[in-house]
Amino acid sequence: MANPANDRPARVQRCGWARTELAIAYHDREWGLPVHDDRKLFEFLILEGAQAGLSWETILRKRENYRKAFDNFDARKIAAFDKRKVKSLLADSGIVRNRLKINAAIQNAKAFLAIQQEFASFDAYVWRFVNGKPIKRKRGVPVLAYTLESDALSRDLIRRGFKFVGSTICYSFMQAIGMVNDHDRSCFRYREVQLSP
Repeated sequence: MANPANDRPARVQRCGWARTELAIAYHDREWGLPVHDDRKLFEFLILEGAQAGLSWETILRKRENYRKAFDNFDARKIAAFDKRKVKSLLADSGIVRNRLKINAAIQNAKAFLAIQQEFASFDAYVWRFVNGKPIKRKRGVPVLAYTLESDALSRDLIRRGFKFVGSTICYSFMQAIGMVNDHDRSCFRYREVQLSP
């Protein structure tokens, strides 16, 4: 007679931070996969900046509202936001209502467009900080809050006029867009992300 316990699928191993339904969906479908689409890169840059001082879970819950409020992360539209638009964003409970972060998103849109002009794409610009290939964390090395690469990216973004792009925020951005594979070795996504183009 078969043992029902043996018939159950093995429990999926994930990174320890993916505990809620929202975090699990984000972890399983997005986090750490290499991103090369400029609009998606800009979305992550804005969301990572909005997250400063808050939990990522808070931002994930507000993500759809951000897409609506920030014109689906169209940098050209955001760069043109005026005082009236800022006032409406400050009244929007669906996003983080922080004037500095909202103004930073507008400034970052302008700086983002300048980088696209200079490098043909933000993708070409940002991926050069890892020589075009994701960094593979070595076995036994803990996940860091920042690295030499995130320090360099942060310094250059700040020099170009970006706001809310400290080294820790830049490292979170790099993790999110797959510039570094920080999935735990035991996580089922580690190998999948390693094999992704």
